[in-house]
Amino acid sequence: MFLREEVVFGPIISRRLGVSLGINLLPTKGKICNFDCIYCECGWNKDGKQDKTLPTATIVRDALRSKLITLREEGTHLDSITFSGDGEPTVNPHFPEIISDTIALRDELCPDAKITVLSNATMAHVPAVFEALTKVDRAVMKIDAPTNELIARINHPAPGYDLERVIKSLEKFNGDFVLQTMFLRSNDFDSASPEVNRGWLEIVRHLRPRTVMAYTIDRPTPQEGLVKFTVEEMQALVQPLIDEGFNVQIRG
Repeated sequence: MFLREEVVFGPIISRRLGVSLGINLLPTKGKICNFDCIYCECGWNKDGKQDKTLPTATIVRDALRSKLITLREEGTHLDSITFSGDGEPTVNPHFPEIISDTIALRDELCPDAKITVLSNATMAHVPAVFEALTKVDRAVMKIDAPTNELIARINHPAPGYDLERVIKSLEKFNGDFVLQTMFLRSNDFDSASPEVNRGWLEIVRHLRPRTVMAYTIDRPTPQEGLVKFTVEEMQALVQPLIDEGFNVQIRG
């Protein structure tokens, strides 16, 4: 398991976001998520139950201020302040307040950095969460497959997940968000199969996000036997979108 041990961690070099300072709104020695993805670098949910303590807005604000001051004194440039961590960041009940605090600290201490939220989009239908997501520079929302049945194979969502509800929530962004999709093969899922790729392309065309991020496995995964895609394979799968004028970023 690749668990963070701090509320604010890094900065690290991200293949998608550049020099990225991470914020973990989940437990520092555990994992809380309403997905249980077969490829999650943090491992299975069942193996991350030893800590269920969520940081408060005050804890996050104080840790972020301290880190940003240190980085400024060191002359470290940041491309992104990124909410990721050990699970789904938007399940933290203080998420809206934390976003407001982060924007204020960013504006004060590192105004050139973008604020990014990496999310599975399951909470975007909650008004306060949606409003907070519209305030950040990059709301990166995940859809890995085009049906509930296919999503169950790759993401193992908590009961009650409904892709149609997620799509309706993302429609409200009016295209001002980033759609992120993992490409991989397992024993019962293949991002290149027609049942996955065709339906996914139609969702992208419907939502028309400002950017599409296509990426693949980069770290060890909890499920064994997963196959990483090459850049060339992903390029072929997203080429119809590129031909139609979509901004597509591919990360191998």
